[in-house]
Amino acid sequence: MARAARRVVTGHDASGKSVILSDGPPPQNHPMQGRSVGADFIEMWNTIAAPAPISLREPEPNERPFRMMPAPGGLIRLIDIYPLSQRGQRTVMHRTKTIDCVVVIEGELTLLLDDGSETTLHPSDVVIQRGTNHAWENRGASVCRAVFMHFEGEFAPELRARLPEKLDLMT
Repeated sequence: MARAARRVVTGHDASGKSVILSDGPPPQNHPMQGRSVGADFIEMWNTIAAPAPISLREPEPNERPFRMMPAPGGLIRLIDIYPLSQRGQRTVMHRTKTIDCVVVIEGELTLLLDDGSETTLHPSDVVIQRGTNHAWENRGASVCRAVFMHFEGEFAPELRARLPEKLDLMT
């Protein structure tokens, strides 16, 4: 199992000097954890706007209600994905209106696309996902830890014209 997540948040003191505001595990007040989910979602940070406001003391973003995708803004989370051999499961095929950057840190993770193609990712592999319909599955022997960064996006008209009329977007 991967080690506990550590988050260091910087900010500013009253005079505007750089300071460390917090250092340790981020609060996790959401239900997206455990074997019944097939993964542990470890929320690191999220924003509520783009561009993101930078203030003296940002309220703890993990105290806001959990959202799968940012609306608007962005988020970063670690996800520990259980292997099939440990009651992990393939995610549903889904699409998001986001640009996603996924970095595998430990283990391996298979990306499946709706044209039938798939690729297995290993540590240091990066996927840039651009609103594509996809699923994830850990076929390895151990938990996969990956960093997921989601940024609000918008489908360009020429692409939107080629996608299904009714998009079932994960939000």
